[in-house]
Amino acid sequence: MTWMRWAPAMERALYDPGQGFYRRPEGPAGHFRTSVHASPRFARAVARLLLEVDEALGRPEELALVDMGAGRGELLTGVLAELPAEVLARLRPYGVEVADRPAGLPSTALWTDRPPRGVTGLLFANEWLDNVPLDAGEVDEDGVLRYVEVDTATGGTRLGEPVSAADAAWAGRWWPVAGPGDAVEFGGPRDAAWARAVARLERGLAVAVDYGHTAGRRPPFGTYAGFRDGREVAPVPDGSCDVTAHVALDSVAVPGLHSLWTTQREALRALGVSGGRPALALATSDPVGYLRALSGAGEGAELTDPGGLGAFGWLVQAVRMTEPVSLAGLPGWQTLGA
Repeated sequence: MTWMRWAPAMERALYDPGQGFYRRPEGPAGHFRTSVHASPRFARAVARLLLEVDEALGRPEELALVDMGAGRGELLTGVLAELPAEVLARLRPYGVEVADRPAGLPSTALWTDRPPRGVTGLLFANEWLDNVPLDAGEVDEDGVLRYVEVDTATGGTRLGEPVSAADAAWAGRWWPVAGPGDAVEFGGPRDAAWARAVARLERGLAVAVDYGHTAGRRPPFGTYAGFRDGREVAPVPDGSCDVTAHVALDSVAVPGLHSLWTTQREALRALGVSGGRPALALATSDPVGYLRALSGAGEGAELTDPGGLGAFGWLVQAVRMTEPVSLAGLPGWQTLGA
């Protein structure tokens, strides 16, 4: 039995060079379904967003697409397949991932374990932040906020040492706790990880997509979860399963940038993804086209389902550029204070 705080336990379970979950050859798609795997319409929407970013940036000589937490390159490959030749000629795609470069990735894509510096374009992080390790805390019977420790063999938990001043300050600002049993997940490491990634953009748009929450809607209990072989399992940090926790999307946002919080449902609908069924008349005039459109509608409905993938939060932040056309009409844009 090995007791550790959640952050180091997640770090080892997910990224250890010898046995980390994200080092395994089958990749994330072997264990859970994301928007990228659900439908090519997701990559098509990201491609449309990239084209709008390109236009807003004045069609730079070199345009970057940075895929944070790139898995096995599925999103990169899908987006590249949707772009016109003129844009591909200027595009520099990056897959940012700890695992080795996957076979079959387009030769133009660069594969790296950290985001590139000084690029102009779109930085897109689909379900990346929820895998950035973080600690949890709970208030004990005496009113002391202590770290939660986890048994890496069984997933059992217990209370450990009182939290640091930095984590106590983060909780006071973003996730206040009051009495015994109150729980918090300390988002400081995610805030720092996102700030480092966004700082690598010279100009462009940064988008983080994840299950998340904001002030006033914090989960009352822990959100740690595990996934293996296509189903949810106990979050045992032993390397055998994915271990995630929801993201405090308001604390993550980098101050000083024009920003939007919205849902995947609203973002994808603005980018042309719809779950609407095709007109029945098409079944008579073009049966094959009708079946294709019907399949696409089903995929669009899954991507925008408010009870499923459509409930993901989108944090969109503009770095020295105007809002992309499709998302500009969504309510909620604001410039965050420094």
